[in-house]
Amino acid sequence: MSEADLIKACLQNDRIAQRELYKAYAGRMLVVANRYAQSREEGEDILQEAFVKIFKYLHTFRGESTIGAWIKRIVVNTAIKFVRARDELQFHDDMTVFANDFSDSNSSIENIHYQELLAIIQQLPAGCQAVFNLYAIEGFQHNEIAELLEISVGTSKSQYSRAKTLLQGMISSKIGSH
Repeated sequence: MSEADLIKACLQNDRIAQRELYKAYAGRMLVVANRYAQSREEGEDILQEAFVKIFKYLHTFRGESTIGAWIKRIVVNTAIKFVRARDELQFHDDMTVFANDFSDSNSSIENIHYQELLAIIQQLPAGCQAVFNLYAIEGFQHNEIAELLEISVGTSKSQYSRAKTLLQGMISSKIGSH
């Protein structure tokens, strides 16, 4: 079944087609959800909520992007809303708040497994984590992040800088403990 046929069948409430669409994207989208979550269970909750929205709003998909890109955008937006609901998105505009966090240490992440890196990213403060994921992993620009998170572009940039600094320190500690 082609992607277009699968979408059409899903729109006709064909449960088999809906299951196929879910199976085709759930694994990859769980990875996306987990980047914003504090635990695997929370990531699964985000994924489930996102798929409820995906099936509810599938009729709005216009084909201007791939269905995968459209689904990913819904997962990211759902994750951001989920983190906001936890009331953990805290942002700081002033880079001087983070002045003591900067270091010149260089560390290599070659020996860190993806799951370890994900666990380290999940330890970031929620605001830093959201901006880092959106910029470094999802490929959003700072102006897009600012709009999505309702913050200034400067705040987005400072949160990204803070996230990089914190990650560098956490990775250095992890490498040093190996």
